Amino acid sequence: MTAAAGGAGAATAPSAPAEGDGGGSPEADTHPDRAYAGDPHPAPTAGRPEADRLRKGPAPDQAPGSGDAHRRQQPPTPAPAPGSGDAHRRQQPAAAPDGHPNHRPGPAAPAPGDRPLAHSADGKGPVPQRPEPRGGLLMGRPFGVPVYVAPSWFLVAALITWVFGGQLERVLPELGAARYLVSLFFAVAFYASVLVHELAHTVAALRFKLPVRRIQLQFFGGVSEIEKEAETPGREFILAFVGPLLSLALAGVFYGAAQTVEPGTVPGVLLAGLMISNLIVAAFNLLPGLPLDGGRMLRAVVWKITGKPMKGTIAAAWVGRALAVSVLIGLPLLTQSGALGTDAADNVGMDTVLDALLAAILAAIIWTGAGNSLRMARLREHLPDLRARALTRRAVPVETDTPLSEALRRANAAGARALVVVDADGQPLSLVREAAIVGVPEHRRPWVAVSGLAQDLTDGMRVSAELSGEELLDALRATPATEYLVVEETGEIYGVLSAADVERAFVKAMARPS
Repeated sequence: MTAAAGGAGAATAPSAPAEGDGGGSPEADTHPDRAYAGDPHPAPTAGRPEADRLRKGPAPDQAPGSGDAHRRQQPPTPAPAPGSGDAHRRQQPAAAPDGHPNHRPGPAAPAPGDRPLAHSADGKGPVPQRPEPRGGLLMGRPFGVPVYVAPSWFLVAALITWVFGGQLERVLPELGAARYLVSLFFAVAFYASVLVHELAHTVAALRFKLPVRRIQLQFFGGVSEIEKEAETPGREFILAFVGPLLSLALAGVFYGAAQTVEPGTVPGVLLAGLMISNLIVAAFNLLPGLPLDGGRMLRAVVWKITGKPMKGTIAAAWVGRALAVSVLIGLPLLTQSGALGTDAADNVGMDTVLDALLAAILAAIIWTGAGNSLRMARLREHLPDLRARALTRRAVPVETDTPLSEALRRANAAGARALVVVDADGQPLSLVREAAIVGVPEHRRPWVAVSGLAQDLTDGMRVSAELSGEELLDALRATPATEYLVVEETGEIYGVLSAADVERAFVKAMARPS
């Protein structure tokens, strides 16, 4: 959310899974009469040619949605999923192996050649999981939140050292080469004040019980990655305002400290520079456009007036885009005209090029951040549509020694799209991986037991059929896998949820108009 002097920053938001390869329908197939993907002999469908059946798209009544992420908050923190406790561990006996599971049919998975799932043979396919909270050199964990310094910071630190060293040469020529050591100290002290700015956002977020994934110091400032959106516009406004407020407070502290030292000395120059830098950070972040703090404040105001957070995001994002264009055009004009305190006659040549480059970088950061905010807000708007029940594939329970060919025959007969390995009492033990089935040649399937293609179930791979939205995403992120067992609150097997189906649901939500 903060920025380096003249730089842009933003707090980030819930991230969505990768958009995939873009091929095929973006949501899971919802027809229970589809044959299992691994079976070379699909069960015929009455009244519809086989080719038409394989090409048929998703049923219109299915509308899986997606998660959001606007630029302040990255994906929600894992939280206990409703119904994921003892009900998931005390499984009730499933339906007979050669019959239908005890639930209504769920969505079916694609047949061969019908938008293949991006699973790998080792079962580590794409999952809507949150990446490890890394991003450079770990500096510490204040308030339990990891603070990283991105590699790009070293570049900007070198740039600040060089630029500020040139200024010191004019103000304190007696320093000689030592001026660069003083300049490096200034760069570190400045980013320490940026860290304080970000910690203000972090403390406010933790006060509102919003989990913070990490703080990262990077090229143009810092980013506080808050994983959930504020529940009210008032909290959103406070969360955004505390950062610039702390920067203003730091500027006041440095101003007061500067009054106690002699001007024209190293301490005096450093304190004056830090005061001005924090004023610039505060002023820049108060500009009313996303992804800056002022944009968050504008969003909160529009949200309060209209009662709709999406309208606030749209308004603040478009103001942010207008701000990006203004920076791109206006910053070089202001510096060249001398309006920023420099001699207009000197603003030619390399200085003009550097000003234009800086303006272009700032404009690109602001424009991209505003666009990301719109995209992530659209995902959040459709997040409630993401339901485990709607995305679950119907499953057939089979015992561990069942040949693969026989298991696939039963799945086709039942119109199912997944296999669950159960013990003699019907308790689920593992899930047969679709990628592993595809890798078994047809002539070997009568000799391969399903247990050899299955992934053992853990408690985290059991999710409640009642989960939806952020709760569903939290459950999947907590235990990355390619397939999950979906169970009723009573413990009965409902079906199997594929991470690839959830990923496609995200893609559909991103393409759906708000």
